[in-house]
Amino acid sequence: MSEEIQKRILSILETDGSITDTRELTLPGQTEKASSHEDQAAILGALNSLLSREIINYKSQDDVKHVLTAEGALIVKDGSHEARVWAALPLKGQGSPINPAQLKKLVGDEAAKVGQGRAFKNGWIAKEGDGLVKLVSEINDTTRKQLEEVAASTSLKDGEKVLADLRKRKLIIQKKGQWFTVARGEHFTTSIAKPETDLTADMLTSGSWKTSTYKKYNFDAAGVPTAGGALHPLLKVREEIRNIFLEMGFAEMPTSSFVESGFWCFDALFVPQQHPARDLQDTFYLSDPQHSLPPEPSYYQRVAKVHEYGDFGSTGYRAPWSPGESSKLLLRTHTTASSAHMLYKLSAKLRGESVESDTKEFTHGVKSTTGDETDDGFRPAKLFSIDRVFRNETMDATHLAEFHQVEGVVADRGLTLAALIGFMRVFFSKMGIDRVRFKPAYNPYTEPSLEIFAFHPMLDRWVEVGNSGMFRPEMLEPMGFPKDVRVYGWGLSLERPTMIRYGINNIRTLVGHKVPIESIEKAPAVMF
Repeated sequence: MSEEIQKRILSILETDGSITDTRELTLPGQTEKASSHEDQAAILGALNSLLSREIINYKSQDDVKHVLTAEGALIVKDGSHEARVWAALPLKGQGSPINPAQLKKLVGDEAAKVGQGRAFKNGWIAKEGDGLVKLVSEINDTTRKQLEEVAASTSLKDGEKVLADLRKRKLIIQKKGQWFTVARGEHFTTSIAKPETDLTADMLTSGSWKTSTYKKYNFDAAGVPTAGGALHPLLKVREEIRNIFLEMGFAEMPTSSFVESGFWCFDALFVPQQHPARDLQDTFYLSDPQHSLPPEPSYYQRVAKVHEYGDFGSTGYRAPWSPGESSKLLLRTHTTASSAHMLYKLSAKLRGESVESDTKEFTHGVKSTTGDETDDGFRPAKLFSIDRVFRNETMDATHLAEFHQVEGVVADRGLTLAALIGFMRVFFSKMGIDRVRFKPAYNPYTEPSLEIFAFHPMLDRWVEVGNSGMFRPEMLEPMGFPKDVRVYGWGLSLERPTMIRYGINNIRTLVGHKVPIESIEKAPAVMF
């Protein structure tokens, strides 16, 4: 169809030199002039195709017209509402008045409702008793005549004020259209053969490229917008939490070992080998290889002894020790395994091991806190990590089998549980979570222990966001720490604070294959 319209336009331009009004054209296959919006849209497509080859030039002209609505068309057919009400009533003194209920049956609800008011206003009808009668024997149905004029000419000689009233009554609507004036272009021709857009190997071989015409490049055309990268909400919250830790003087721990041994993930933390967390239904174990290399022998023996027989003032678990259970390889269930590695490294001087220098280590070169000239080798430390952990859990709105754990560890002399609670309130307030609760809990490697709850406004309930406590002597003293050194730690998931911050009530809409890319791109920045 577009090519046929192009031929018709070019034929007229060749004969007449220009087209002053495209509404006067008759499109191929039609008998009436192209006055409709659809016809002009088809003509515009043909004009743009010819313009791109500089065959023609054209100018757009705006066209504003009025058309009848369905109600307006009904008035042209049957008369206005007020005229129909007048026609249904008897002339005063020549019949019984008609009450409103009877009038509705005669002319319909809409005509009776609208027509009564306008007929009263025009002085055509009056009330007599409980009914209505007409006062005049003849009327001039102005509304009908106005709409007939609009239907015939798309305008009205009475002016814009009357048109505005008809639009307000929703009897007509205004439609904007376009029509065009067309002239010959710089490269006018009656041929509609499209120029080549590519130079092909066949054209080079045959030599046809010499006589071909080519489409000009439009160097001013806007290119397709490139899709930029977007940070996942988890990464945004991770960076904010990381900045909070760094602002509070913490050093970041290396946590690149997703695979740990049962020794570092459980035994070093004083988690009994019979604990349910070590069952297959809670932990992912590796099938190949199944076992790790042994840790440092003397430390391994101290840990095994405190488990099986007790030591350092503890009776231990009094349960058989299994080297095979200790050496099993698994996907770490918490980043506390990395904390255990770092605490063991922190206590190296306390065990009498030679350490080259700790000025660039995680302790930042702080001085001894023994309080006298004696240096026993201990250095206080504040450490944190944010990394992935794995648990064999049933997935629901707030749990996944793979998630991120935020962990902090503080080691110093004389730390108390009250200081831990106060620290946690400050930490969470910096994250924008002011409603925090603590509940006593049990952890094998901390005593006392506290669960941390935050209020989720979307779920309208308290949600567990973390765990905390003071590390037990059975964990610290085998590493070499003195009895007056206290270490408290806490851990929380990265996902739940993110859900609270972004108002997400199902973790599966935050992480997983069903998360739409658009939601990631549109996620706002987070500022605690």
